[in-house]
Amino acid sequence: MGLVREVVTGARRIVVKVGSSSLTTATGGIDEQRIDALVDVLGSLATSGREVVLVSSGAIAAGLAPLQLRRRPRDLATQQAAASVGQGLLIGRYAAGFARHGLTVGQVLLTVDDVTRRVHYRNAYRTLRKLLDLGALPIVNENDTVATEEIRFGDNDRLAALVAALADADLLVLLSDVDALYTGDPADPASRRIPLVRDDSDIAGVTIGAAGRSGVGTGGMVTKVEAARIATGFGIPVVLTAAPLAGQALAGEEVGTLFEAADHRPAARLFWLAHATAPRGRLHLDEGAVAAVVARRKSLLPAGITAVDGSFAAGDPVDLVDAGSGTPVARGLVNYDAVELPALLGRSTPELAAALGPGYEREVVHRDDLVLL
Repeated sequence: MGLVREVVTGARRIVVKVGSSSLTTATGGIDEQRIDALVDVLGSLATSGREVVLVSSGAIAAGLAPLQLRRRPRDLATQQAAASVGQGLLIGRYAAGFARHGLTVGQVLLTVDDVTRRVHYRNAYRTLRKLLDLGALPIVNENDTVATEEIRFGDNDRLAALVAALADADLLVLLSDVDALYTGDPADPASRRIPLVRDDSDIAGVTIGAAGRSGVGTGGMVTKVEAARIATGFGIPVVLTAAPLAGQALAGEEVGTLFEAADHRPAARLFWLAHATAPRGRLHLDEGAVAAVVARRKSLLPAGITAVDGSFAAGDPVDLVDAGSGTPVARGLVNYDAVELPALLGRSTPELAAALGPGYEREVVHRDDLVLL
């Protein structure tokens, strides 16, 4: 397994994700010893000349005890309130810890909109890039205080994989309360550790748990495996292990599970569009439009659309569907509101420009804002 050491020790820019269960007590308070242990590992890494981005869960969990909440709330409003209290406590603890290593931290709170709309995406990238250029250590979390159900990432494992793509990272490390991916329940003596995953065939038939043991997080092993698929699909190797083994993992020791990376990297923003968004609607395409979009990589024009489903605004993600089979063939950012489109269907852009004005000569989905599924 010399490959593990080579991949890890050769990585210059590393994204590390840590879950709530690795940072907090069972009752929801911040576990200062655990945070300090992680900070010491990452602080040493960052001061050795390597770039580190930390994706940290724990805001909602950290806010439970101060608000006298006994368990993680189910309703969104209370989750947002807990995150509002907990995020400040969490970032304050990180700032104090990394200061011991002479490092400044920068807080980056994201929603899905921040990384799918073109202008917002560029802003997120520039912020991360500038923080690293200035020698700061970015600490990323979902902006739970304002995120609605429609614009949530869902879990920070997925967010970490997407941040790794955004930051053009060389390595993603997922830290959990389980030391590796196993062939079954880690508590079962018959289960064995899976040291290396080259592709999905290596974990075919493996039972993957969907819930964490601590009750303060939202993920589980299933979200970590999916995050590994996303990151490796972007060409980023992934190491999955337990938080107490972070130092060994980042030193290149053969702990945890290594997921090998794909050989290529797609365009980052389109990668985000494919993996970070949920479609707000569907545009049904005739046979000619499907061929133009899929085979010839053309923009989608009104003439090729046969029907519109959903309620969406200009700039929202929509799925482009083969009207014949009903299968989504692409996803893109639409340039019109849903209420505008029905009157445009089947009409050419010169015709629309002549009848309605030059503003209607634009594409429904520009090819630069479109990714094939």
